[in-house]
Amino acid sequence: MFKTNVKRIIKSGFFGFFRNGFVSLSSVLVMVITLSVIASVIFMSAILNSSLEEIRNKVDVNVYFFTTAQESDILALKKSIEKLPEVKQVEYVSAKEELENFKTRHENDQFTLQALDELSENPLGAKLNIKAKEPHQYEGIAAFLTGENIISRNGQSIVDNVNFPRNKTAIDKLSKIISSAQKLGFFFTLLLIIVSILITFNTIRLVIFISRDEISVMRLVGASALYIRGPFVVSGVLYGVLSGIFTLIIFYPLAIFFGSNFPSSDFDIGFNVLDYYISNFAQTFLIVMGSGIFIGAVSSYLAVKRYLKI
Repeated sequence: MFKTNVKRIIKSGFFGFFRNGFVSLSSVLVMVITLSVIASVIFMSAILNSSLEEIRNKVDVNVYFFTTAQESDILALKKSIEKLPEVKQVEYVSAKEELENFKTRHENDQFTLQALDELSENPLGAKLNIKAKEPHQYEGIAAFLTGENIISRNGQSIVDNVNFPRNKTAIDKLSKIISSAQKLGFFFTLLLIIVSILITFNTIRLVIFISRDEISVMRLVGASALYIRGPFVVSGVLYGVLSGIFTLIIFYPLAIFFGSNFPSSDFDIGFNVLDYYISNFAQTFLIVMGSGIFIGAVSSYLAVKRYLKI
């Protein structure tokens, strides 16, 4: 008996959805806009996180040494730094390698290269490139490098300069921008969800008004409250399901377009929208469809509870 009632409720919900086609379509279109924003926030968050991760990989702390620093002292300091729990990787660049890198960077600047050739010795010292496990850990590494525990010769530190402050400012600014963008996206999404619930709420209210004669007959023949209210909730869930399907269909060609146009030679973060859409389709599907069903079910339930007194 219960299964029979459930089947009848679902069937009535489908019938009511298609019978009130224009009203249903308006709710679906509004929910498609809302779900599109939710999907856009997912993609934008992925792009922003990918951008931040790419910049994190390029950011490091460079420790420059005086030309008088002995290689044995620098390598000893390198071992001490590698023991720090915050450190992910330490790369040693000798003074000779640093000079070759400098010449490569300025290969078109003949004046600078001629000035270097006139010098009797290498003016550049060795350096260490240090990468932390997390961006916020660079401050602790920088504190270690400027502390009293640094190896010194004749009472003078072998470290000439640590470039942490400049990099810290850049990554802190980027982190704040990304955080603000994510908060704005969340607020905008929440606002549209509320609007969608209100519109679907009023749509179900209108459907209830249109079906008032049918509801009166059902009351007279003794239909249960569940049997009367159920079809309206089913219709609300259908709004969400169709909205989710349309949103996913719309985003596929958009993902193809941006997938081939987003990466560029000027700003390539190695993120492909189409690849992300395909590889994370299951997660995107669950979020979009789940959000649509939730909005449709909640708004329908609130409407029948508020306006359908049985």
